[in-house]
Amino acid sequence: MTALSLPQFLHTLPPLVRPYLPLGLQGIQVNQPFRWIIQFHFGEPRLHYEVSRIAGQADLELGLHFEAKDINLNQYLLRGFDHHLLEIQDVLGGQITAEPWDNGWTKVYERYPTAELTAATQAAVGQRLAQFITCLHPFFVELRGEVARVYRSLRGGWGAGGHKFLCFFSF
Repeated sequence: MTALSLPQFLHTLPPLVRPYLPLGLQGIQVNQPFRWIIQFHFGEPRLHYEVSRIAGQADLELGLHFEAKDINLNQYLLRGFDHHLLEIQDVLGGQITAEPWDNGWTKVYERYPTAELTAATQAAVGQRLAQFITCLHPFFVELRGEVARVYRSLRGGWGAGGHKFLCFFSF
């Protein structure tokens, strides 16, 4: 089987993810900010699903990254996912990890072993990412909704500036 370059592998991945997503999630947006990363999101690019190569290794990382400018938001989302981690691991496997990362960012992720970047590997990664999104997205929507409810309930009393933690979102 012919090996794909990492940029080619990632750039042509989205059409292999969407068909495995439930209809309501197939509108996911795609961003490839660098040749070695591809991101999928639902309108908030800093809160995204990501596939990237682990530095210096053959393995890939499939993850849900919380890279908001506000580290409190990232921590809140991490705590929420950590609360549901056993449920998530029951569906996706015990290798799923939720942890802080760099720059105040956090993530829920797994290492995906790859020997070679082939079309077969790409198809398997696309299907696995769709499983990942399908499992994690309901938890994300729930947590995102909790932040929105708090923001709406407190917004009127805080004036035009709002509160830093809650103003990251546009409602």
